[in-house]
Amino acid sequence: MSTSSPVPSNYAAALADLKQQVRRARFTAQRRVNTELVRLYWGIGSTIRQRQQQDGWGTKVISRLADDLRAAFPDMKGFSPRNLAYMRAFAVAWRSEEVLQQAVAQLPWGHITVLLDRLDDQRTRDWYAAHSVEHGWSRNVLQHHIRTEAHIRVQAAPSNFAATLPAGESDLAQQLTKDPYVLDFLALDSDAKERHLEQALIDRIIDTLRELGEGFAFVGRQVHFDVDGDDFYVDLLFFHVEQLRYVVIELKTGKFKPEYLGQLGFYVALVDDKLRRSQHADTVGLLLVADKNDAVVRYSLGAHHSPIGVASYDLLPPAVKAALPSERDLAAALDRATSDSDPEEPR
Repeated sequence: MSTSSPVPSNYAAALADLKQQVRRARFTAQRRVNTELVRLYWGIGSTIRQRQQQDGWGTKVISRLADDLRAAFPDMKGFSPRNLAYMRAFAVAWRSEEVLQQAVAQLPWGHITVLLDRLDDQRTRDWYAAHSVEHGWSRNVLQHHIRTEAHIRVQAAPSNFAATLPAGESDLAQQLTKDPYVLDFLALDSDAKERHLEQALIDRIIDTLRELGEGFAFVGRQVHFDVDGDDFYVDLLFFHVEQLRYVVIELKTGKFKPEYLGQLGFYVALVDDKLRRSQHADTVGLLLVADKNDAVVRYSLGAHHSPIGVASYDLLPPAVKAALPSERDLAAALDRATSDSDPEEPR
């Protein structure tokens, strides 16, 4: 019975390096294949668009083309009439061949069909394509961000970062914010208490992190600090692994009040002193409220020296919320209904 040869001391490191080389090569190959597929689909779509304009190709011709391509290339998928229609839409949306140098060309085809299905504005499509590539969004995450209109909400929270942080850091900190935050995954009504909102966010921590954005890591809930015998508890504490900074989040289920900033500023200072290390960036605070007057928020932020942002949160997606009648509309409808139901006065 033969005995195995002794493993050299540096074998494990060499194996790990080779595995990494293989992974990089496979990833590069997959990206090249994807790019060539996108190039092919754009070319087919461009040809269909031109033939429709010049020769009047209709639905029957496209169906015949799909059948013939599938017969010629039986091992290839993607030549259904529906997918050919997507290819044409792709060539219409991005008319120049320079599309192959843009972010959208780095996306899987499934992502591109989502952009075509869900969005009409080209600048908005380009925004989601660029962010999908930058952050590695899955198809489901891309759909979530489109549904909740992330392009309008990202970096939109009022803050005093520009006045309280160095120029470079203030821009980075602002990138962590949204306004409003869409918490529709919590399945709560507008009367939920703060502790219920906080608990629901923790129960759905994966969805919470997705809504907060890339790079957030959960540190703790009701994080305890002892200050010379007095107890204090931070609602939610996160750490941003890319910016290397703590983010303190306080929740208020009512409308914004200026005094809320004093409490949050105290917590930011506390975390900065007790937890922050020399290699960390400045701690920032984020106050989430059910409603706010932006003018009141701006005045209030101007009086505080701790870096704080203020954002509202919605328990419904923007499109759903916009479709609902306002309180004024409901009150008017109720008044009309009451008036119509009143019996006529006797003459």
